[in-house]
Amino acid sequence: MPPIRPCELPATALLRKYQGGQAYVDCYVAEVPLAVSHAEFVAAFYTTRLFKLERAILKWLAALPSSDAGAQALAAGGASTFAAWRVEGRDADQLLMADLLGRTRSWLMASPAGGNPAGRSTRLYFGSALVPKLDPSSGRLAMGFAFYALGGFHRLYSRLLLGAACQRLLASRCKSQAGQP
Repeated sequence: MPPIRPCELPATALLRKYQGGQAYVDCYVAEVPLAVSHAEFVAAFYTTRLFKLERAILKWLAALPSSDAGAQALAAGGASTFAAWRVEGRDADQLLMADLLGRTRSWLMASPAGGNPAGRSTRLYFGSALVPKLDPSSGRLAMGFAFYALGGFHRLYSRLLLGAACQRLLASRCKSQAGQP
């Protein structure tokens, strides 16, 4: 599996609009040794076993079902919602999703590594933004207890999600090269 490392947001990242304010913003990157389209990355990300666990929890807790077909439609640009998220922004190489409560953002981007558009490797980015909410007792914007309590888990989970997507893409490519369905 390729290493997952924290990095700065690329200059063109749709997630940048949350940087520099009071929101928490992170970004992770991995480089896979194959050409991957943005649609392939999005579909792989939302159909990994790990993300399917999150989808199952959302179906059970919030009555927000989702499917692999829904993930494929989102990846292809044919859907504007998926489980607990809605599309906030989309570009040819990136997707910015907002949760239905408006507190979190998830961002995915795929770009050829080394600036070579026909490259044989791809940088896959995954980032998040957590937006503060108004604390009624103080009248100030605050992240809340859950943000501080779950921050370490969030960073680990982000790396695991990106790693799972990389593994899915690599395994899928190996199967297709071997002629397996």
